[in-house]
Amino acid sequence: MSSLPLALLVVHSATDRFVRGLFDDTFTGIHQMAWFDWAMLIPYFTVLVILSVYGIHRYDIIRTYFKHRKKATGEPPSRFEQLPPVTIQLPLFNERYVVERLVDEVVKIEYPKDLLQIQVLDDSTDDTAAFAEALVERYHALGYPIEYHHRANRHGYKAGALQEGLKTATGEFVAVFDADFCPPADFLQRTIHHFADPGVGVVQTRWSYLNRDYSFLTEVEAMLLDGHFILEHGARSRAGFFFNFNGTAGILRRSMIDDAGGWQHDTLTEDSDLSYRAQLKGWRFVYLPGLDCPSELPVEMHGFQVQQSRWAKGLTQVAKKLLPAILRADLPKRVKAEAFLHLTPNISYPLMVVMSALLLPVMIVRFYMGVWQMVFIDLPLIAASFWSISLFYVVAQRELHPQNWKRSILMLPMLMAVGVGLTIVNTRAVLEAVFGVKSAFARTAKYAIGERRVNLETRKYRRRSGWLPYAEILVGCYFAGMIVFAFQTYNYLATPFLLLFVAGYWWAGFGTLYQEYQVRLRWLRQRRLELAGQAIRLP
Repeated sequence: MSSLPLALLVVHSATDRFVRGLFDDTFTGIHQMAWFDWAMLIPYFTVLVILSVYGIHRYDIIRTYFKHRKKATGEPPSRFEQLPPVTIQLPLFNERYVVERLVDEVVKIEYPKDLLQIQVLDDSTDDTAAFAEALVERYHALGYPIEYHHRANRHGYKAGALQEGLKTATGEFVAVFDADFCPPADFLQRTIHHFADPGVGVVQTRWSYLNRDYSFLTEVEAMLLDGHFILEHGARSRAGFFFNFNGTAGILRRSMIDDAGGWQHDTLTEDSDLSYRAQLKGWRFVYLPGLDCPSELPVEMHGFQVQQSRWAKGLTQVAKKLLPAILRADLPKRVKAEAFLHLTPNISYPLMVVMSALLLPVMIVRFYMGVWQMVFIDLPLIAASFWSISLFYVVAQRELHPQNWKRSILMLPMLMAVGVGLTIVNTRAVLEAVFGVKSAFARTAKYAIGERRVNLETRKYRRRSGWLPYAEILVGCYFAGMIVFAFQTYNYLATPFLLLFVAGYWWAGFGTLYQEYQVRLRWLRQRRLELAGQAIRLP
């Protein structure tokens, strides 16, 4: 029995010598660092610290979600004795492939026809206008309360169309559905009674996805959005923090829109802008996670990038516009902090660019310093900034799909890679917002795609990507070079992390170029056939 204390003493002594030596080596290495080393390490770890703040916030969102889990909104506490009039607004711009599906589903909504008004707000500049007008006329002739409005200009884009529609709106409440949504028939019956509480300004429902299983890309997109709708909206709504109307699949009180200053188009996310202005006025928002509204996800990487960059720029514009008023408002500090973290997360993208540029010189510096000198700093920061992403989206999938959530673990590398693929385009979007660079509202192409594949080469509305994929491929090559260096310096643990960057940038770059090549190839084939036909007809 006496040998056990002796053994413990030996182990303790050895451990003590190891720790003392580790710290001595650390401080010796730090003391001997040259100015170049500091010039690389200080900004690198500064970026990691800032990213860690948003990572820790993701952990806090998860904690808040479970803390207030029992407060989930279900049935409304009271109901209207007499149903109020409702206007449904359907904003369109060149939506030839999905407008018929949208209108077909909206006219099925169960609500008294004498209390319902459906506005098709069409800014289209192609054959969508004639097709949509004929579609509306057909349904109007069948007795549906639907009307067609066409603007000759896109002033204010979607926000301008919605505000213009309010001039002739007859409803006390306004439901909005984007062109790629298919609202359920009981949508109004399950949302309208929450407005029996006069303090409620918005009821937002959860998005679901018609083409979730179309490809790996759409599955990743669904996971990203599920994290927002399950954890972020769930936590913020139940804890009493500000959260945003998502621009579609929701219903708003008309008097709230007017009280908050109406739809404004000085940002690209008019929905978040109105949401924060309204909540600063004291209006309360209700979130219904149990009511889902099916929608279509972008099936092309560049289309997805266009959507995400618009959201990134718009949310940053809202932060720049409204954060001063939010921070001055008579609100709890916790509400202000949550609003700040909600509106500014896209600053992570330019920080990721900075970190990417610094990664190789930092690896060189730290190779000569040794492995252990920074481990006590690295591990906590990486756990806070990167591991939180994995936990966040896995928890969201477990909450939403308790029977088959484990597949989300296998999808995490792809999710990370897709996130990396957004870095350059979202960095540009954030910097444009910060420096006040104006840009048009870039629509996301929709093709009426469900789980069945369609030939996208026959569809128009595809956007050219310009220089973006070439920049992504070039940055991917930079990270591939870092993998080579990591092997040469025996830094094998860094390889999986670097591979995610290579995969993300090359997936985005090569994938976009391949899709555009296929479109170009088909156009050339079609052109040759036309020329051959003309040659045959010539005498």
